[in-house]
Formats: sequence, structure tokens, C-alpha cells
Amino acid sequence: MSSVIGSKIERRRIIIQGIVQGVGFRPFVYGQALHRNLVGFVLNDSAGVTIEVEGSPDALDGFQRALREKAPPLARIDSLIVEPVEPCYETAFIIAHSQAGSERHALISPDTATCDDCLRELFD
Repeated sequence: MSSVIGSKIERRRIIIQGIVQGVGFRPFVYGQALHRNLVGFVLNDSAGVTIEVEGSPDALDGFQRALREKAPPLARIDSLIVEPVEPCYETAFIIAHSQAGSERHALISPDTATCDDCLRELFD
């Protein structure tokens, strides 16, 4: 994050619904965030996937484009909602623990072989 010190910092909450659980989406998001020197978190919840990500506006715009254009092959994004939130000035991007909600909206993909990224995540 040191490369953006002195630059304008923004934080965005991105809520994604569709087939985004069980398809390697969180490791994909993590990799895209690291590639762009962004900080924040990604987690599964009852709606799908929630991301809070912080960095320069240009890096955030590229990150959002990548979510749609480079998503894992088994993922399907039905809805992507972005809202600005106050920066937290975190120092890392993490895959956070899943959160349970009161009503389940997330779509689950049909059974497929577990990808290598998901297997690594299981045993972290």
C-alpha cells in the first residue's frame, strides 16, 4: 500500500450475487487485490460474496473490471453492487471467515472437482 501514500484513497463495498461460492471466487478476488496493491477483505455470506477493498481510484476501477472480465470459469455474476465506504487504512487484504445471515440468497454451483486454490484454502 506504500505506493499510494500521498494519493487519494477510496474504499468500496462490493456485494456480488450469483454463482460465486464453491467456484474459487474468493481466492480469485484475493489474487486480483494483491496484484493491484489493494487492502481489505473478501468473505462469503448469505447473499453471495462481500468485498471491502481500499486503494487508489484507478486500482479500484481495474479491480472492479477484473471481477466481471476475469472471474473463474464456473462463476456467474448476476448482480454487482458497489457503494463507497470510509477508508480504514488497513495494511493487508485477507480472505475473512464466512458470515451466516438470516436469509440465504447465494446460489451454489453444481458439483465439480475442487480447484487447487480451493484445496489450499481448505487446509490453511
